[in-house]
Amino acid sequence: MRAETISAADGTALSARTYEPDSPDRGSVVIGGAMGVRQDYYAPFAQWLAGQGWRVVTFDYRGSGDSGPSGSALRGFKADLFDWTRDYEAAIDHAHGALPDRPLYLLGHSLGAQLPGLLDNQHKVSGMLSVAAGSGYWRENAPQLKRVVPYFWFVLVPLATRLFGYFPGRKLRKVGDLPAGVIMQWRKWCLNPRYSVGAEGEAVRQRYANARFPVHALSITDDELMTLRGTHSLVNLYENAPSEVERVAPSDLGVRRLGHFGPFRSEHEAKLWPRMAGWLGALSAPRAA
Repeated sequence: MRAETISAADGTALSARTYEPDSPDRGSVVIGGAMGVRQDYYAPFAQWLAGQGWRVVTFDYRGSGDSGPSGSALRGFKADLFDWTRDYEAAIDHAHGALPDRPLYLLGHSLGAQLPGLLDNQHKVSGMLSVAAGSGYWRENAPQLKRVVPYFWFVLVPLATRLFGYFPGRKLRKVGDLPAGVIMQWRKWCLNPRYSVGAEGEAVRQRYANARFPVHALSITDDELMTLRGTHSLVNLYENAPSEVERVAPSDLGVRRLGHFGPFRSEHEAKLWPRMAGWLGALSAPRAA
């Protein structure tokens, strides 16, 4: 693994890591992380995937993980989800530049499968494996989450963000520390039935419609956050992309629990990770001229 600093289009420095295979004959994978999840979390899977012949890049969005300030230093830090999309683009450009003649795939976990619809460099993407991702609209959340999410969006988030100048998720044990612009824009998306497209309007709808790379979405049966309905809602935003939704159950793997974050835990290296690598390898799309 090699730690690197890459730059977004506006010059913002981002923390990234590259996992080099012995022979990068299969192409590149960029892992887009979930909301509030550091790139460290994906390190075991990224290292394993590199051992299968992929060149893997992970990164932290600005204002999270090792990219920029943390904790109380986030007070007043300017960033929203459009900025995080620019950060995603920077990671894709970085990976594509190293292997321009090989396919590049996205592995998007939750938020990491939502933001690619906004990318300006979609032409560099050969396909996306979406893991435990849905639209985020609160009425499509899993039942246990749906019971508490109105308090989260209508009370906790507005009050805490106004008081601290950022969302102090670590103190509250909710999501993680996030820039105010990120959490408040995410709130707007999650309260809209059509999520990002409904909240942001026609220009964003068209961005998703521009995506032509294939999307293979994994819906986890015991996901405590996302539902199958939410996964279909997200995939439907990529209206012109070839897509498939596949259900994955713990019983398929002979385990008791998988959940929203489980797919990247080392305990699933023997049974789930080879399947994920296979789904990545099966993705294909014509490269843009």
